Amino acid sequence: MKPTLRLLTAGLLLSGAAMLLHALSAPLIAQSHAAEPAPATPIAAAGADTDTRPEIVKRGEYLARAGDCIACHTAPRGRLFAGGLAMETPFGTLYSPNITPDAQYGIGTWSQEAFFKMMRTGRKPNGELIYPAMPIAQYTKVTREDSDAIFAFLKTVEPVREPNRKHTLRFPYNQRELLYGWRTLYFREGEFKPDPTKSVEWNRGAYLVEGLGHCTMCHTKINMLGGSSQRDQFAGGLIPVQNWYAPSLTSDKDGGLGDWSIKDIVDLLQAGISDRGAVYGPMAEVTYHSLQYLSDDDIRAMAVYLKSLPDKSGRKSGPTAPTNTNVFALGEKIYADKCAICHGAKGEGQLQHYPPLAGNQSIEMDSAVNPIRIVLNGGFPPGTMRNPEPYGMPPFGQELNDTEAAAVVTYIRTAWGNHGQPVTARQVNELRNAPLH
Repeated sequence: MKPTLRLLTAGLLLSGAAMLLHALSAPLIAQSHAAEPAPATPIAAAGADTDTRPEIVKRGEYLARAGDCIACHTAPRGRLFAGGLAMETPFGTLYSPNITPDAQYGIGTWSQEAFFKMMRTGRKPNGELIYPAMPIAQYTKVTREDSDAIFAFLKTVEPVREPNRKHTLRFPYNQRELLYGWRTLYFREGEFKPDPTKSVEWNRGAYLVEGLGHCTMCHTKINMLGGSSQRDQFAGGLIPVQNWYAPSLTSDKDGGLGDWSIKDIVDLLQAGISDRGAVYGPMAEVTYHSLQYLSDDDIRAMAVYLKSLPDKSGRKSGPTAPTNTNVFALGEKIYADKCAICHGAKGEGQLQHYPPLAGNQSIEMDSAVNPIRIVLNGGFPPGTMRNPEPYGMPPFGQELNDTEAAAVVTYIRTAWGNHGQPVTARQVNELRNAPLH
């Protein structure tokens, strides 16, 4: 296939509990092509001179970037921070609130103290419990100083007189009183406590990852109650409704970071591309709106912390999974025709834009959701300051039927000594019409 498509990197905003850190894994098959760079999303109020604003406001803007507040509180084609983003969950639809300084519909009448209490306790100023689509279990770790800075920044954005939309949750999930039970199980109020046995850099990374970055919102399996177990922290999981798999961030190699270098992690988070792969799907939005703007020191601190997460299971080993000979042959033929020109005849790749597929742990994960979706829908890294003209992978969903797509995904998961499991045409069909964001 000729590389004729041009990448539109602005994309859709993220939604729901699936809105943040996702998919630290490589883009997969087929030809990629240069993309139009997307402009940076403005946050500062119109006409604001970032060189003359008070330091607390500038710091607050930086921290709002770190928390990726824009991703949830700005609807597609909506006004900045005016809310209204539909957040689909297994329990119904939530709509993000207006957090501009409008007195009637936003936070214009809130005090600094009220904003901090909301961040710390997960309650509105009137005492009403906040649904955990907002990462209250993570934001409770934010320091008072950082909370005050974020509030100072939000008070400077343009007020938007736009009412908040009512949630449309199914019974009994529309009964806020049930949140008391959820909070008993999954909410532990309190500021982040540094580990005195670790370095300052490690603790800074832990604070950003566990607090403002709220990486566990996606990279930890969500159970039927909408919560996650401490035991499964960062071990990866399927993002509800969106049908993307957020890989493990531990060192277990099932999509984990065990043999990644600090530089590889830094590059992926900040530039959206590294020698090990590129971000795509929801994670591309996180890099675009948030991580590319963080300082080199903070990104490195996050990488140091992520690299230290403990092993959970160990890398897949043993013989390659058995594959139907005819399926393997069909997948090999499709790969040679559509994929090898970029990813190499033996899956060796061409760094950085065409990552290797051979020995790539993201290919071997127990879940085949991501490789299937990338083959069907393509993979689109974001345009970033460090990588303003990214290469993306075109979709093949219109060219390949379910059987063919299953065959080529099976081939890359089992060829070259990879230890992934084969996939079926039924698995492909179930994901063919999944949401693109």
